Amino acid sequence: MSATSRDQDRSAKTFRLLEHLGPGVITGAADDDPSGIATYSQAGAQAGTGLLWTVVITLPMMVAVQSVSARIGRVTGRGLAANMLLVFPRPVVFALVGLLMLANTINIGADLAAMGAVTELALGGPGRWYTVAFAVGSLLTVVFIPYSRYVAVLKWLTFSLFAYVGIVFVVHIDWPDVLLGAVLPRFTVDGDTLTLIVAIFGTTISPYLFFWQSSEEVEDEKADPKAAPLVRKPEQAKHELTRIRWETGLGMTFSNLVAFFIILTTAVTLNAHGKTDVQTTADAAAALKPIAGDFAFALFSLGIVGTGLLAVPVLAGSAAYAVGEAGGWRIGLERRLGEARLFYGVIAAAILLGLVVDFVGLDPIKALLWSAVVNGVIVVPVMVAMMIVGSRSDLMGAFPASRGQRIGGWLTTAMMTVAAVAMFATM
Repeated sequence: MSATSRDQDRSAKTFRLLEHLGPGVITGAADDDPSGIATYSQAGAQAGTGLLWTVVITLPMMVAVQSVSARIGRVTGRGLAANMLLVFPRPVVFALVGLLMLANTINIGADLAAMGAVTELALGGPGRWYTVAFAVGSLLTVVFIPYSRYVAVLKWLTFSLFAYVGIVFVVHIDWPDVLLGAVLPRFTVDGDTLTLIVAIFGTTISPYLFFWQSSEEVEDEKADPKAAPLVRKPEQAKHELTRIRWETGLGMTFSNLVAFFIILTTAVTLNAHGKTDVQTTADAAAALKPIAGDFAFALFSLGIVGTGLLAVPVLAGSAAYAVGEAGGWRIGLERRLGEARLFYGVIAAAILLGLVVDFVGLDPIKALLWSAVVNGVIVVPVMVAMMIVGSRSDLMGAFPASRGQRIGGWLTTAMMTVAAVAMFATM
């Protein structure tokens, strides 16, 4: 085989791998939604490189908790909410699902508002109508197009976020300062900064990601006629648990790498020039000016709209999975509308309620930041419940969460709890 043929074969294999990336990688991509972009931009503008450590420390924690959620779905053949019902009283599970629905609705509204705002700035016209169009378009697409086809296109848009990585090639960077910011916490202990830290944690480790990845593992298992829950086919465990480990690690690394460079980009552009508060989507787009020149806002808009279109179905879908599992309904984004009307009804309700949130007049950037804060608070009880489920041998059989996953998961829960309490104590 010639060198050219080998290169073509290698490229074809790489493309096929990217094309078939599963729940772990899609979850990582959806984590860098407009809420995440806005929160990380605010962190870089407000604190410079002083908060880079937050996305470094959350990477192993993300891998731990997301792999637990994926493991629960693949081992039991049930989503997270369905498993919670086997451990906790129904009112407790319904309360957790209600908190998830609240957080997701606010997040959807903030994401839709940001998508409408960048489109208005790019094209002119009424931003509210763009927001409505994105909401209706997302709903119709989710209902009438199988999610596997929809996401196969949209996941490529998330690569526009790598534009932030280009900052290292065109702007002078004080690398010792970056290294210091990545390993040493440097921030003022006040309410505003602690709120921002909770927002970073909340947009990075969000409760909807747990429900989503767990349910998508179940969906993938049901779509494969040779597969079955690992409690019934333990011979598949070695391959599947290895896949979950590397796939989740890859997805979370992608997510946090992008987050790191968004903070770094805004730190060396906005913060370095005295712009310490990201008030609008235009402010956030300005951080890309040194990289892309006149194309800065086009790239930023592509990132906001692309990740928003990817994240809105994930947010609405995770809520629908949780509600549907708690209610014992027929669920699944691969099902037709007539097969899962209640499931799609929850998706419609989440998107439409998100639209209502947008129309109360919240500033898109501030709404995105506060949606991350809400996630950072609500994630604590959800994570406690998930870690208990993942550690139960009566549910997980021979495959409960590993020692490392349990340590990482409970440390993450403790960290999120401390951050939320400190925020409320200093507000």
